[in-house]
Amino acid sequence: MANEEDDPIIQEIDVFLARSLLEKLYLFQYPIRPASMTYDDVTHLSAKIKPKQQKVELEMAIDTLNPNYCRSKGEQIALNVDGTCTDETSTYSSKLMDKQTFCSSQAASNVSRYAAAVYKKGELHLTPLHGILQLRPSFTYLDKADAKHREREAANEGGDSSQDEAEDDVKQITVRFSRPETEQARQRRVQSYEFLQKRQAEEHWVHLHYYGLKDSRSEHERQYLFSQGHGLAENTELIKSPSEYLMMLMPPSIEEENDKPMAPSNVLSMAQLRTLPLADQIKILMKNVKVMPFANLMSLLGSGTDSTAVLRCIQQVAMLVQGNWVVKSDVLYPKDTSSPHSGVPAEVLCRGRDFVMWKFTQDRWVVRKEVAAVTKLCPEDVKDFLEHMSVARINKGWEFMLPYDEDFVKKHPDIVQRQHMLWMGIQAKLEKVYNLLKEHLTPKKQEAQSAHPLLVSGEQRVNMAKAKVKQNYGQLEKEFQKQKTEMKSNDASAKTDVSNIRIKEEPLSDEEPMDTSAYEGMNNGVVNGLHVEEDSTDALNGHLPGGCIDRVAQELKAFVSSTFKKQFVLTLSELKRLFNLHLASLPPGHTLFSGISDKMLQDMVLDTGCKQILVPFPPQTAASPDELKVYALWEAGDTYDQHRQVLLEIFSKNYRVRRNVIQNQLSQECGEDLNKQEVDRVLKDCCVSYGGMWYLKGTVQS
Repeated sequence: MANEEDDPIIQEIDVFLARSLLEKLYLFQYPIRPASMTYDDVTHLSAKIKPKQQKVELEMAIDTLNPNYCRSKGEQIALNVDGTCTDETSTYSSKLMDKQTFCSSQAASNVSRYAAAVYKKGELHLTPLHGILQLRPSFTYLDKADAKHREREAANEGGDSSQDEAEDDVKQITVRFSRPETEQARQRRVQSYEFLQKRQAEEHWVHLHYYGLKDSRSEHERQYLFSQGHGLAENTELIKSPSEYLMMLMPPSIEEENDKPMAPSNVLSMAQLRTLPLADQIKILMKNVKVMPFANLMSLLGSGTDSTAVLRCIQQVAMLVQGNWVVKSDVLYPKDTSSPHSGVPAEVLCRGRDFVMWKFTQDRWVVRKEVAAVTKLCPEDVKDFLEHMSVARINKGWEFMLPYDEDFVKKHPDIVQRQHMLWMGIQAKLEKVYNLLKEHLTPKKQEAQSAHPLLVSGEQRVNMAKAKVKQNYGQLEKEFQKQKTEMKSNDASAKTDVSNIRIKEEPLSDEEPMDTSAYEGMNNGVVNGLHVEEDSTDALNGHLPGGCIDRVAQELKAFVSSTFKKQFVLTLSELKRLFNLHLASLPPGHTLFSGISDKMLQDMVLDTGCKQILVPFPPQTAASPDELKVYALWEAGDTYDQHRQVLLEIFSKNYRVRRNVIQNQLSQECGEDLNKQEVDRVLKDCCVSYGGMWYLKGTVQS
């Protein structure tokens, strides 16, 4: 109280906020000049500005008649800069340094606390500043003088050389094509000093007109420094509490970023994270954690965060899997990126990862080999997908990382229903892309959702299989008897005994029967599709009724034809793997269980219009004999048959080929210039890319 009495209030001044020049008013700080000389006396020849960079250049006239001006020095500088010639491009047309250029630089990065004030008739009018620029002399004319000097020296040195000598100086140059730029390289280039300088140079100058202090236009513009309306409604920014007003006048000081230790670019503290918008916070958290229950996410976002807003944002970057949120594939693999392991584009990676996520919506366990067989991706990519959301269990597979979140499912049934509809749409897309079998679409039945899985011994499995076969035996026997009756009626004159018909057996020394032992457990008690009893000798060891011979050939031909129409190029090893998968999807007793040898399969491939491509594998290859046998569909009946045939001819002479060689060969052989989409279509049908080279499918040796 004593201090207030010693410092009484002398006068109260009304403060007004002027808005007319908002975001247009700059403060220019000029170099110090003699006090006798004001800037109104200086002649401004020209002015220009780059608004985005807040960069200004002023060109001012120099008083050459001033006694302090050194005329001989001015003439020497003009001579060094322009030389003896005078034209439109000359910097100093009067052959005298009669002007000087000033360039601006920002004096302060944060000018929100500065304003221009005008006091008039007991009123203080404030206009916020948009920028504070310091003008300093520019010495670019010295660079121009140096360039002229170098040109003169080069002309003197090369003046005596003749045209013949100039022709001798011709050198051979090598043209190189740069590789496609990766996302990391592009970010480094964008943040480089050279790129920023280029961006700044690309902005065009905006030429300005200078008006003196006493000019009528200047007087008119100065009126905008006064508030146009004195009503309180137009100055609500100044109606603040004392503490708020003090905070506006003296905001808390912010330490310069340079004083803080630099953290890695991919590390963001929680304090920094919470300064970002809610959607960005959730995206960064999910991208780093990948799988998270909703309760954990709310705890990381801090108290007071609206759960409804979080639910709205989380659905944009994550999908619901077993009550937990898993980050979307396109967030981890943005467009125009590729796999660090195989170079596969982001679109294919997203499809493969979506398949893994969808499998976990069906079951808690996923088998890695099954994922690799369906997605056709390399093991490293598949392992990355699984590690994002699951944990490997020895001899069991991969189990989903988190337990089922029943609390979230009960509290938010609308979200669960919406996510279920999204998964139905994703499932439909996956069915079209991967041609999913019924076993992939049907979730595995679990007898109990308990922590202790039911263990079944090998003997129990055998007994269960035998019991299942006995149940189906009656139906199979009826079908068999019906076939015998039909055969006898169709060929009564020959009176052929069904039991005497035999399929031609191939010698074991040439080709071994195809190994289908992995699938025999699906047909326990069945030999070649028919049930075996001690007193049954009608259908053993591949000896089938005559009517089944044609059916086996038809089924095998249908499989081979449909497979090559989808794949176009297959090795024998891959074809056998696909055939075994096809067998696994067939019901017990199917005719294809009659025992198909490698030779039968290869003969059928050739019968369906395919050809064997003799790829020249490298001598040190570790491929198996089945992997060295490559077959391709020669004619598919579409417009790309000729292009594929040219491509296959190329690979019959080369193990791996560059894309430009393929494109040139296709253009020469087909007599037309193919666009990029057509070449991509042909390469996609038959080839894979690895390390910048192209290989036939299945022939890449890592």
